[in-house]
Parts: sequence; C-alpha cells; structure tokens
Amino acid sequence: MSNINLIDSFQEFKDFKNIDRPTVISVLEEVFRSMLRKRYGTDENCDVIVNPDNGDLEIWRTRTVMEDGFSEDDDLEIELAEAKAIDADLEVGDDYIEQITLESFGRRAILAARQTLVSKILELEKDEIFKKYKDRVGEIVTGEVYQVWKKETLVLDDEGNELLLPKTEQIPADYFKKGDSVRAIIEKVEMLNGNPKIIISRTAPEFLQRLFEMEVPEIFDGLITIKKIVREPGERAKVAVESYDDRIDPVGACVGMKGSRIHGIVRELKNENIDVINFTNNISLYIQRALSPAKITSIKLDEEEKRAAVYLKPDQVSLAIGRGGHNIKLAGKLTGYEIDVYREAHEDDEDVDIEEFSDEIEGWIIDEFKRVGLDTAKSILALNAEELVKRTDLEETTVKDVIEILKSEFE
Repeated sequence: MSNINLIDSFQEFKDFKNIDRPTVISVLEEVFRSMLRKRYGTDENCDVIVNPDNGDLEIWRTRTVMEDGFSEDDDLEIELAEAKAIDADLEVGDDYIEQITLESFGRRAILAARQTLVSKILELEKDEIFKKYKDRVGEIVTGEVYQVWKKETLVLDDEGNELLLPKTEQIPADYFKKGDSVRAIIEKVEMLNGNPKIIISRTAPEFLQRLFEMEVPEIFDGLITIKKIVREPGERAKVAVESYDDRIDPVGACVGMKGSRIHGIVRELKNENIDVINFTNNISLYIQRALSPAKITSIKLDEEEKRAAVYLKPDQVSLAIGRGGHNIKLAGKLTGYEIDVYREAHEDDEDVDIEEFSDEIEGWIIDEFKRVGLDTAKSILALNAEELVKRTDLEETTVKDVIEILKSEFE
C-alpha cells in the first residue's frame, strides 16, 4: 500500500534521539485511531498495526454480518447481501474484516494527520529533554560552542540539545568562539512557553566540587568529604575538606604530588587561586586556616554576634585581606563569621589608633578603613591615595582629606 507522506514521517522520527521506539509507535497508532474516529465515529472495531522496523502500516476494520434489514449501525455492522457480494462464504454472525487504505481517507485528512504527528513528536521530544536534564541538575556536561552572543553563549551537547551559558555564569576570563569545547555544570532546567530551557554554569561552587570529584578519587569514593566551597569566580576559591580516615591527609590528597591534581582544576577555572584547607569544629583554628596564607597572631571571638577580631603583624595584614579583598571576604563566607583585621600593636610604635581621630573624621569613613585592616594612622599613611581608593569604597577627595588630617598629627 502507498505510504503517502504520513509514513515518511515515521522514517523521520523513528530514530528520534530522545524518544524510544515503542513511544513513537504508540503516538503513530493514536494519530491513525484519531483519523478512524473522525471517519467512522469509533475505532473500537479497528486494529492498527505499525511495523517498528520500516514504518509499514496496516489498518483492519471488523464488522459483524447481520441479516438484511437488521443492521442498526453501519460502522459496526454489515448486511448479509453486501457482505456476500464481497465474500460469498460469509454468513450471519460472522466477522467481516476489511483493510482500510490510507488513500481512502483523502489527501487533506492525511496532511492534517501528518501535521498532528509532527506536533506530537516534537512535544514528546521537548518533554523528554526536560525530564532528562531535570534529573541531571548538578552534573557536569561537556558541549560545543555553537553561537556566541553578548549576554549568553549557545552550547550544543553530544545529541545536539541546546544549552545556555549566560554571561553571568561565565568566569570573567572565559572567551569562547564557535567550535570550542566547554565544560560546565547543569545549574537550572525549566519549561518556558513549552520549550525546555537548560542553564549551565561555570561560576557555581558545585562546578568546582564536581571537578574535584573527577580529579580526586578519594572524594569520589567518599573517603574525603568537601564540607564547603566558596568562590570569587576567576579570582580565588576556598575549599574546606575533611577525612574520616586518619591515614588520609585530605589537603595533600586534593592537591596531589607537586600540585598534579589541582593544576588541572586551576587551568579549567582560568587560573583561579584555590586554597584547600582542613575543616575543623574549632572556630579559632578554622578562621586561622581560612585566612591562609596570612599568619595570625591572635583571635578574639564574639560567638553571639558571629564576629572575629583577628590581630596580625603589619606585614601580614595585606595577605589576610588579599587582592581586592577577596581573601578576607571568602574566609568570612567559609567560616560564617564577620572578620575584622587589626594590626598588632607594638610598644615602641609611635602610631595612633584611627579611632582617636573620630572628632575630625566621620565614623563611617573610619569603619571603611578598619574594614580593610587599616586601623592606625601609620598603616593608612603607608599607602598612597590611589592604592587607598582601590582598597576602600571611598572617593579620592575623601581619602586625600584623611591623609592630610593624619599627616598633621605627625608633623
């Protein structure tokens, strides 16, 4: 029999990448049964057979042979005279079985059915992609860059599914062009106007965690646990790890011999500095480790306010704060404490605490200097105006006014 257009559709969709063959067969059968219901009013007495290998279709309709004049429903019954004209051996009560050809439905009905088939298959495909990726949120996916726009990058996975990598989810140093391979984590999956929208991310802490799981077998096997990860994407990250096996050094295992394990992760993250530290329930020690590479002299904790006053030697203050304030900010996120940095006072220092100038300098300005570890006059005067503007959120004119006030103290 002819397979006008409709069965060609089966050839297009029978190997659909995300839909199994039985599902496609059931969709085809439902489309044909819908055509039968429109034509005959019912499909209860019809058998639809679709060959799963080549898409060949057979439709058989069964009607009961009735005595002449006793047929009440032509869709379910056929009179004896009409049946005998086709097959002389038929008797009252027999089943009259006839094959229905696609051509008999008419070209318009076939084209409408084909359109329905295409629509249903595409809908199924979208649902399958949504379900597949919804179950994979938090996993790493590798794809190929297909198109780069100003606010996002379109990535295709191995099966040609579209993944979106927004600019906000890219590491600042990321630069992609068409054809590049890119790794990211599946961040969010949602249905938008019937279409699955899959958002991937390279800035999420979970991306760094999955990279560690790939590079460090002990983490994958559960011998080492990642307690917490905090990141400033492309700049710095801090990873707190713990091992329940005393024989395993969690930090050493994560870093690897001569940094062999962590180097691959650093390269993937565009040279992001990664500090791996031992987790501990001792808050003072935890904060001390979190502020690495700075060496702390002493710590005062306020557990109710979740604040920590950290005292360091003058040459350690800038290390504790880090470039752009990233080190102290991440240490605070990792430990859950607001960390205030203070220079350790020496008896022979002819220095003055910045609080002494509260009658000349407004309180919020003093707080801003203290926030970045500049709590004495000399610590501020040790830096030029440009450096002070970079470190604080203060205007240049404000900084210059403060410098003049402090200078006059020592003059």
